Amino acid sequence: MGRILVIEDNAELAYGLRNNLEIEGHAVAVASDGNDGLAQARRGDADLVILDLMLPGLDGFRVLRALRERDRDTPVLILTARGEEGDKVRGLKLGADDYVTKPFGLLELLARVEALLRRREAGKTAGEILRFGAIEVDRAARAVRRNGETIGLAPKELDLLLALLDARGAAVSRVTLMQRVWGYQADVLSRTVDSHVLELRRKLEPDPAEPRHILTVRKVGYRLER
Repeated sequence: MGRILVIEDNAELAYGLRNNLEIEGHAVAVASDGNDGLAQARRGDADLVILDLMLPGLDGFRVLRALRERDRDTPVLILTARGEEGDKVRGLKLGADDYVTKPFGLLELLARVEALLRRREAGKTAGEILRFGAIEVDRAARAVRRNGETIGLAPKELDLLLALLDARGAAVSRVTLMQRVWGYQADVLSRTVDSHVLELRRKLEPDPAEPRHILTVRKVGYRLER
């Protein structure tokens, strides 16, 4: 499952994309104009952005340029009716990872989405070491250490920690964390997230009562401060 942001002003097309991507098991957010799309993309909790070029507000090229100024890693798939070679070259030079023209085949689009998500996941797991404070997280080995000593985390605790790290300092809502870590299980409540956060603080924070890294964002969720 991936977290996908669709930036598309055609409501019917956006609904169709969201419906089919959710059937495939992805969590999908939709923005209908360039300004909202850029704001959502900058939060850093999407694994993939599907971007139209002809948008109200900021057009897709400006959205892509502004996003790449801060984020070079999140895959962007341009989905547009503008099929001229010049537009495609411009989009790829600005940092798009793929370019699909409308009308498009649904199965081909889904295959391209899966390929981009696999590539992102492979990039994450290739020997990546994440750090905050005195904590070191070896993603590939699923190991957490403090000053070289291993800290035992339950699988869901580690998944939650990685979800917060992947947001790169942005706030992540409880709903997003429930989708990312526990999927769409109906029995997972927001207090499940809260209890796991408390346990992470107990194991990782110098003073769990005054956390320095795993911070609460009031009325939203949590973020990780490195």
